[in-house]
Amino acid sequence: MTLDRDRARRAFAEYTRAYDPTDPKVRLKIEHTYRVAALCEQIARSLSLSEADTDLAWLAGLLHDVGRFEQLRRYGTFEDAKSIDHAACSEEVLFVQGHIRDYLDDASADGPLRTAVRWHSAYRLPEGLDPDTLRLCNILRDADKIDILRVNVETPLEEIYNVTTEALRTAPVTHAVLDAFYAHHAVLRTLKRTPVDNVVGHASLVYELVYPESRREVSRQGYLWQLLDFETENPDTARDFAAMRTHLRSWLEQAAR
Repeated sequence: MTLDRDRARRAFAEYTRAYDPTDPKVRLKIEHTYRVAALCEQIARSLSLSEADTDLAWLAGLLHDVGRFEQLRRYGTFEDAKSIDHAACSEEVLFVQGHIRDYLDDASADGPLRTAVRWHSAYRLPEGLDPDTLRLCNILRDADKIDILRVNVETPLEEIYNVTTEALRTAPVTHAVLDAFYAHHAVLRTLKRTPVDNVVGHASLVYELVYPESRREVSRQGYLWQLLDFETENPDTARDFAAMRTHLRSWLEQAAR
């Protein structure tokens, strides 16, 4: 695959211009996109991939969330459960509507790119992916998870989850969500019952990281610990978060080596 990164950046900027980049929610997703692309490149280089494969990883990061902008325009939310599957919308924009050709003429990597975009936010990847496609999917999924931690720290949780401060600070953690956390895997959306379950769910994404560089980056950035320093007025929730901080810090110290 031959990629002109400047052309790809221009195409993305042109696409998002139609969605009012001055809107804070649009701006949030634009910034997230560029950070995920950079993280994809960082992870790819840690794996000593070729320049072509590194470019492909970077491009997957640039493209993965284009459906978010249509989701926001149509439904006013980024919550898939209350609107549409944003990854499927990204696939539609790029590969059904044909906007992929705005980014590059070379179609040789369309298959792996389409798969990576379509499945980047899924609970699990489909079986039977070839090794190169699986690697691209995992790089993108790792990069996305890493930056989601930043978003959840730098953006008010009330805005992300569409809840009041009171609802967040008084909510308990659902037992099934805690069980998933201590089982060391991501929390299924169907298990979440309270606003604070979303915070636990995002912290648990760290368990799903595939590559050592991804875990090292989470440790370096520190957003995970800021997220888990959650302010709550519920004493049970405070105890739950204190225990989760201790547990995850120990787990990550071992996993990041």
